[in-house]
Amino acid sequence: MNENETFFGANFFGVTASGEAVQQIILRDGAFSCGILTYGGALRFLTVPDKQGRPVDVVLGFDTMEDYQKQDKYIGALIGRHANRIGGSSFTLDGQTYPLLANDGANHLHGGGVGFDKQIWNVESVSDRQVMLSLVSPHMQEGYPGTLSVLVTYTLLNGALSIQYTARTDRMTVCNLTNHSYFNLAGHDSGPVLKQEMQIFAENFTPANSESLPVRVLAPVEGTPLDLRRSTPIGAHIDDDFDQLVWAGGYDHNWAVDGAMGALRPAARALCWETGISMDVETTLPGIQFYSANYLDGCPAGKGGAPYAKRWAFCLETQFFPNATNCPAFAQPVLAPGETFDHTTVYRFGTI
Repeated sequence: MNENETFFGANFFGVTASGEAVQQIILRDGAFSCGILTYGGALRFLTVPDKQGRPVDVVLGFDTMEDYQKQDKYIGALIGRHANRIGGSSFTLDGQTYPLLANDGANHLHGGGVGFDKQIWNVESVSDRQVMLSLVSPHMQEGYPGTLSVLVTYTLLNGALSIQYTARTDRMTVCNLTNHSYFNLAGHDSGPVLKQEMQIFAENFTPANSESLPVRVLAPVEGTPLDLRRSTPIGAHIDDDFDQLVWAGGYDHNWAVDGAMGALRPAARALCWETGISMDVETTLPGIQFYSANYLDGCPAGKGGAPYAKRWAFCLETQFFPNATNCPAFAQPVLAPGETFDHTTVYRFGTI
């Protein structure tokens, strides 16, 4: 296979260390465009117009497959079978305990050693504005029970990138899917995002311990630096002497999105006065993790040689709450045979 070959309208991007070919699917809708890799289903670039109409690439990514495989930051990738952390690297279903890989201290993070972010997704269909990717995760892959069949649909339309996640299983399992894109509304290569503003539509968050595991309760954001109900510069309180921020090195927390799970509703809004770009996030999922890229140092140089570093981006990962399998009071990311995991997240762009 060479650079000129295509597959279902996709362009050849590179080859993994094990010899698997990776494609890049490019979607276009007017002034908007994005590139999605079959490796990890990763969003590699997302170009949107700024207030002057100039194109700005607002997500971090890499130029080579070698760099995608070197990095350990989950940049742009689809995450599964379970996004975020599972405490003690195990969960119990129907009285049976399933041990998982401890890849974040004593805890399990983002699906394990070879999660969905490190697998080759299949292209089911592609058009100018939409691509459908599929993946089958076999029974006991990374310790998870059940064969899970996943379909993720990226759609670029009317200034918005929507991601629809569906999954079915042949036996009881856990399923918590998300996307781990790193956003910088001034441009992926523009430096820290501390002057950009964040608003999260949530009255409550899940307090975490020093291992970033929720402690089984919801707490009000009011009176804390995690109160982002009004648009606030990311850097305004990020280094406050507040244990939640100190333990995480900044923002790396889950908020309980206002409104009912299952309804597509506002979750967050980010904006950059420099470019005038705004991004509204809507989701059907119960939670959203705002991560201020506190540990981005150490990854390979990004697209065009950009020296990605601490707090050069932010993530807004829609999800079931972290460690929910060990917190009975939280909505449970449990999927049974005959049921369908069906959730949607939308990233909607505009200018201010």
